[in-house]
Amino acid sequence: MNTSGDPAQIGSEGCRGTMSAKEDARWLRWVTQQFKTIAGEDGEISLQEFKSALHVKESFFAERFFALFDSDRSGTITLQELQEALALLIHGSPMDKLKFLFQVYDIDGSGSIDPDELRTVLQSCLRESAISLPDEKLDQLTLALFESADKDGNGAITFEELRDELQRFPGVMENLTISAAHWLVAPAPCPRPHRPRQLTRAYWHNHRSHLFCLAAYAGLHVLLFALAAGANSHLGASVMVAKGCGQCLNFDCSFIVVLMLRRCLTWLRATWLAQVLPLDQNIQFHQLMGYVVVGLSLVHTVAHIVNFVLQAQVEASPFQFWELLLTTRPGIGWVHGSASPTGVALLLLLLLMFICSSSCVRRSGHFEVFYWTHLSYLLVWLLLIFHGPNFWKWLLVPGILFFLEKAIGLAVSHMAAVCIMEVNLLPSKVTHLLIKRPPFFHYRPGDYLYLNIPTIARYEWHPFTISSAPEQKDTIWLHIRSQGQWTNRLYESFKVSDPLDCGSKRLSRSVTMRKSQRLSKGSKILLENHQFCNIKCYIDGPYGSPTRRIFASEHAVLIGAGIGITPFASILQSIMYRHRKRKHTCPNCQHSWIEGVQDNMKLQKVDFIWINRDQQSFEWFVSLLTKLEMDQAQETQHDRFLELHMYMTSALGKNDMKAIGLQMALDLLANKEKKDSITGLQTRTQPGRPDWSKVFQKVAAEKKGKVQVFFCGSPALAKPWSFVLVFSSLSR
Repeated sequence: MNTSGDPAQIGSEGCRGTMSAKEDARWLRWVTQQFKTIAGEDGEISLQEFKSALHVKESFFAERFFALFDSDRSGTITLQELQEALALLIHGSPMDKLKFLFQVYDIDGSGSIDPDELRTVLQSCLRESAISLPDEKLDQLTLALFESADKDGNGAITFEELRDELQRFPGVMENLTISAAHWLVAPAPCPRPHRPRQLTRAYWHNHRSHLFCLAAYAGLHVLLFALAAGANSHLGASVMVAKGCGQCLNFDCSFIVVLMLRRCLTWLRATWLAQVLPLDQNIQFHQLMGYVVVGLSLVHTVAHIVNFVLQAQVEASPFQFWELLLTTRPGIGWVHGSASPTGVALLLLLLLMFICSSSCVRRSGHFEVFYWTHLSYLLVWLLLIFHGPNFWKWLLVPGILFFLEKAIGLAVSHMAAVCIMEVNLLPSKVTHLLIKRPPFFHYRPGDYLYLNIPTIARYEWHPFTISSAPEQKDTIWLHIRSQGQWTNRLYESFKVSDPLDCGSKRLSRSVTMRKSQRLSKGSKILLENHQFCNIKCYIDGPYGSPTRRIFASEHAVLIGAGIGITPFASILQSIMYRHRKRKHTCPNCQHSWIEGVQDNMKLQKVDFIWINRDQQSFEWFVSLLTKLEMDQAQETQHDRFLELHMYMTSALGKNDMKAIGLQMALDLLANKEKKDSITGLQTRTQPGRPDWSKVFQKVAAEKKGKVQVFFCGSPALAKPWSFVLVFSSLSR
């Protein structure tokens, strides 16, 4: 490998990258330490040891880096050779780094890059990016880049031609200043999530209803505790604490069920209270109250134990400690002195529910453990009625609402069994169900339902978002990803050639389904692995979700991660249906305009951002997104009502020098064919994760009205608290 100039001089002349000098030095120390650990006494490392030391993912690039670092062609690398090479990558100028990149591509060292060498490089980039393309498409990518760079048409790309080609693409030359840490990447430490500054105006604006409810909840507990403790002040401190906690538990153990009344919450979402109450955080508040109930129960129990110990120590006491704690002999309580034994049983039940409700149980394939232990709340209520003399008064209204909702849900769900008419097995173990839509089933985009399939599990009901639009009258779509026991059993049951209960009318149903799908304007998904069947199931719902507010927004930003696109699939279809209904075109001059209709939709612009880990995941809804793009084919980019943004996190980012050639080829071929090579959409799939600051700066610059952001996907993606700051500043 050629090096020009003294490293110190190169450092002063070269353009600094995105990494700081301290980070470069830390990375270089890491590389040196890795080298010394693996090299051993001889002070040299082989190719295999080089791969292991630097965790290089793709064998091709490891071999090319190793060959260029091995300046004396000895077949091994010394520490001095490694440090000299890395000095160039860290401190070199963009042109020095471009020469190194050219040498990586020039496999045979001839001083030029021929088409076969370029194909080998692009193929290695595709493998490292987890992108699978047919050989024909790889050839097209290679020729697109080669023909664009080979200006003189002599069948080879020289260094000058590669340099000129790179300069045609904005941002590529700037990426050449990226430091060595983006060439050979060390294991990155887990970054600490950036928490929002909680005293900013934007934070309080976005969380005011949440914070108000928390303050009201805490204030109510202080009031209840003070009143109960004050009324028993003559009985001592331990009794005061026990009674105060008991009064708070009366409220918590009755009101906690209100937060899970899904029909009531769905009704509240349609009222003005949805603007005041944090209805979207009902599950988080339910969990918070569960923690409070367990905590207060422990304090309540300890306080009574202290009181029993003090009573048992009195000489005149007729009862021992264990009798006060475990028997009905002392007569404590209003129902046959059962307060003590029922209290012990309640504490054990609450602890069991608390343990089985933890995420490690629910998300480890043992959902049924959580489900069945959580049903013990009925026994908890019964014991509380015997335990506390006033609890039944607190439970009266919430209990009536609860049993009414359960009765209505049970009656509606079993009024008429529906059937699964078609099943599609999609990539990444996603099961797409098409269920015959009952005539009484009316829902809004983004709503969800509970599904029961007796052939999978007779007593289990699981919630799933409806992925079809309400305007689709014949069927209900559900996209279910296999993540637990029930969902895995569902997927596996349809992998057999003859699904359960398909019956003898399969071809007749197939003709009927195809006809109905043609009438529903292209709603059919063309997939190979599908089955027509007639499997009985039950549905309970629909229930409202936070996405109902999308149609009241002016500029909505929808962020879906993986299967998190499911609610947005329904919403996007409904949005475009309403947009087409509002849009009119003059038959003579082809002038188009938007005319308001009574659909309660204020939307002026929708940005949909879909983030996927791998290429296969895009196949879930490509047909839908293609149709949405076709609906806007006649509109300019500036005038488009819906704008798509696709990201693939496994692909090498544009700041990774190994991927520059691949990204250039993908851009060139996309411009030529007017579609993306990865998804087939017109929208170009971007590698890596979104640069959120740039994304939202662009959104804010469009000035299409007040921006509201809706996210659905893995909670891990929403962890970076910087999201909150960006979203808050846009919604002020």
